[in-house]
Amino acid sequence: MIYTVSRLMGACAIAALSTAATAETLTIATVNNGDMIRMQGYTDNFTEKTGHTVEWVTLEENVLRQRVTTDISTKGGAFDIMTIGMYETPIWGANGWLVPLDGLSEEYDVGDILPAMSGGLSHDGTLYAAPFYGESSMIMYRTDLMEAAGMEMPDAPTWDFIGEAARAMTDRDNEINGICLRGKAGWGEGGAFITAMSNSFGARWFDMDWNAQFDTQPWADTLNFYVNLMNDAGPPGYATNGFNENLSLFQQGKCGMWIDATVAASFVTNPDDSTVADKVGFALAPDTGLGKRSNWLWAWALAIPAGTQKEDAAKEFIEWATSKEYIELVAENEGWANVPPGARASLYENPNYQEVPFAQKTLDSILSADPNDSTVEPSPYVGIQFAAIPEFAGIATEVSQEFSAVYAGQQTVEEALAKAQALTNDAMEAAGYR
Repeated sequence: MIYTVSRLMGACAIAALSTAATAETLTIATVNNGDMIRMQGYTDNFTEKTGHTVEWVTLEENVLRQRVTTDISTKGGAFDIMTIGMYETPIWGANGWLVPLDGLSEEYDVGDILPAMSGGLSHDGTLYAAPFYGESSMIMYRTDLMEAAGMEMPDAPTWDFIGEAARAMTDRDNEINGICLRGKAGWGEGGAFITAMSNSFGARWFDMDWNAQFDTQPWADTLNFYVNLMNDAGPPGYATNGFNENLSLFQQGKCGMWIDATVAASFVTNPDDSTVADKVGFALAPDTGLGKRSNWLWAWALAIPAGTQKEDAAKEFIEWATSKEYIELVAENEGWANVPPGARASLYENPNYQEVPFAQKTLDSILSADPNDSTVEPSPYVGIQFAAIPEFAGIATEVSQEFSAVYAGQQTVEEALAKAQALTNDAMEAAGYR
């Protein structure tokens, strides 16, 4: 962006200063999801515009979270830009660990960011991370297998319907699993899925006094339903499957249904990567009739750690990567179905994007997710697939490990829930909540 270079030129009073003379090398930590991998392929466009170069550190989701959390909390300084989400951003912003994203250019149009995204990436009204893409979760399903099973997917199904359909579509002889769901340990992997699912069964992490709720019937109902469903209709080894593993299975034609991030829609419908690209339908995440669906709200976003010596260049990168112009760049080269979704209102007003088969369902899913009212019974926390408190990531990672041990057949549902109850209450008491 020329405005940053021009400001530096004026400040330094060197009329002949060139972009190359002020060029920086930015180190960026990011997740190994498809849209982020795609962004790396366009880095030359950013370098051409600004003179800045980029070194990527691309990590699996659980590893990324561990690395960036350790680096920022210890002021390690390894990264100039971090890929983080709605859980970390408000907490880290409140701690003073992130550079406020104020002063972005008029052309960038901060007001175009969907309120659900900007709200979740702000603290006290200040934006601390810009959404590269936003997502909820929804059902992606094989229309041909649903038809062969003699069933029709409702626009807003129940979990009972999903269970019936998954079992009907399962064909072990042909390696077709009726449903693929996350079981991988990690608060943002399998932990995120089972928490969002539990909301629809009437469960919550804490009551209004911050007492753990894993000893309640709704949690037992959630976990038993999930385990029975996956044992009957899920893939072998589902205890270690996360987003990327299930994406691969679906693209290979081995899943009848997959309930996961809306952002996956572009990958399962891309004929270059998916063997079932022309046989995919979409529906809202399921419920149980209690008034809450099992969809989450998330953004993978770009933030600048406080203390970086390259703040101006980092802001230039964030403006480039999360801009309307970047969306148009991807659309021009790869088609509108492959642009990063869920972040900007203007994308959903674009007639070209409205033709994309999953666009409206993605937006409907995002707009129906309310982090301030995510549970049937009142809860003291903000968040759908997480509780927005600093202690949650550590506690939920341990809980998810107990749940994954159930999925792997290493302990019972009752044992896992008892351990989850005890470890959560112990951690909350040590943190001073109780």
